[in-house]
Amino acid sequence: MSEETKGKELKEKLFNKKENGWLSVDSEKENMIMKFSDEYIYFLNKGKTERECVTFAKKMLDENGFKDISQCDMLNAGDKVYYINRDKSIYMAIIGKEKLENGLNVIGAHVDSPRLDLKPNPLYEDGEFAYFKTHYYGGIKKYQWTTIPLALHGVIVKTNGEKISVNIGEYEEDPIFTITDLLPHLAQEQMERKLKEGVKGEDLNLLIGSIPFNDKDVNEKVKLNIMSILNKKYGIVEADFLSSELEIVPAFKARSLGFDSSMVAGYGQDDRVCSYTAIRALLDTNMPEKTAVCILSDKEEIGSVGNTGMESLVFDYFISELLNKTGENRPDLIRKVFNNSRMLSSDVDAGFDPIYASVSDTKNAGYLGKGIALVKYTGARGKSGASDANAEFVAEIRKMLEANKIPYQLTELGKVDIGGGGTIAYILANKGVDVIDCGVPVLSMHAPYEVTSKFDVYCAYETYKAFWN
Repeated sequence: MSEETKGKELKEKLFNKKENGWLSVDSEKENMIMKFSDEYIYFLNKGKTERECVTFAKKMLDENGFKDISQCDMLNAGDKVYYINRDKSIYMAIIGKEKLENGLNVIGAHVDSPRLDLKPNPLYEDGEFAYFKTHYYGGIKKYQWTTIPLALHGVIVKTNGEKISVNIGEYEEDPIFTITDLLPHLAQEQMERKLKEGVKGEDLNLLIGSIPFNDKDVNEKVKLNIMSILNKKYGIVEADFLSSELEIVPAFKARSLGFDSSMVAGYGQDDRVCSYTAIRALLDTNMPEKTAVCILSDKEEIGSVGNTGMESLVFDYFISELLNKTGENRPDLIRKVFNNSRMLSSDVDAGFDPIYASVSDTKNAGYLGKGIALVKYTGARGKSGASDANAEFVAEIRKMLEANKIPYQLTELGKVDIGGGGTIAYILANKGVDVIDCGVPVLSMHAPYEVTSKFDVYCAYETYKAFWN
């Protein structure tokens, strides 16, 4: 045997290879991936806000034998329950064969995405146009939200308790809205600004109408006409905006991308790609050894704050209810439960983009089409704010993935001094849970239209299913 052959064999044995996953996919597996992705695209188009995602999840759970935990006096192995937190986050569980005291297997994603929210007093008229004033939510590039079709989603709650659902701009017969921008001919001053200041937050005003109310004796005629339309359609007055949650999201649909239909393009894939794959994996989990818990949280994009974010103690309340209704609970047992638990923080990773290769460490980047991305730590620069998974737990997850022949990659979020990011991982880690981030690489993250590989989407589903089963 030649030295060259020995070298090749040794390289094959010792080196860590990152191969394109599509090369190992046969026609049967490809059909499964494409079908699953079609169903995922349907979910993206139906769930453009956290409330809509929770509603969609509840429907799936109800159709698959899950019950609201408030309807259950006692819980036994195999029982399937959920708890909805103020319509914006949801916690689910399948009771395992082992006692909860021995720990849970948790997968946690989030269903909020960067967007524009209406201000409390949004409606005004200027230059015979009617506008809604907005306040952006999460980390966005503001210029990306101008001159695209936008839709209005959310709820208006009247003082009498009536809750009105709003969804305008998603159907062909609906009008859409937009935020205007300067024509290049008059944008010399704007073009001289830094990119992040090219469009200012206070200029992200939504154009919503231009027909004046036909009465020469009133001013703000266009605003009045819009308010008249809204009053007839929803029975609201301007003050009702004070108790509303109305979100501006892209009106275009999620679609297959590429001549080969290998990718998904759509709004909100951070982090609904992990949310959907986690729900589907939970539905395909039966009688696990350890109790399987799934989290779809809110407010991750702004720090997981508030009573619907992971920083709240509502999730602890859900686990306490599981302990109460399985008959296990005793003082401080929840601390032991968390200390014995394991978690996949199912959040997306920054996909390597060759057009912008300079921001990535190519040896440690997440690549589309190469499987699930494990991120041992996030944070910024010197791992500031990171949850750093222990090597023992990383090895455990590697073993699981390799045993199930699921392609995976260990990644970082860009070069060390470039930036960084965070997930809900540190919140559960603070409770004593072993956690690693585990999600899908995404191109154009936080943009109105994000891109994922259908191969990676299916790998996420397979990973989460393997973790619970």
